[in-house]
Amino acid sequence: MLVAFSVAPSGSGEVDATGSVHDAVAAAVKIVRESGLPNHTSSMFTEIEGEWDEVMDVVKRATEAAGRYGSRVALVLKADIRTGYSGELTAKIDRLEAALERQS
Repeated sequence: MLVAFSVAPSGSGEVDATGSVHDAVAAAVKIVRESGLPNHTSSMFTEIEGEWDEVMDVVKRATEAAGRYGSRVALVLKADIRTGYSGELTAKIDRLEAALERQS
């Protein structure tokens, strides 16, 4: 499965002087990267690929890590559950790029 998620703390202590939550997001992304699962982080979401239980465990731990920066945390999560497929974190992009090339 692929999961795209973002976490953002709120409440006391969650932002720096500019309003950024980058320290909290960094704590969450560190958990993802240390998991060893295929992942990618963009400016708004982190994507992770693996089996249901292992992915959800990482999302839970990442959410808890971000939650240490505030009294509450918001989690946005989108999942693509496709049994029997792996490597889709990059394969979906490869197929998109090939389709764009064919349309040129």
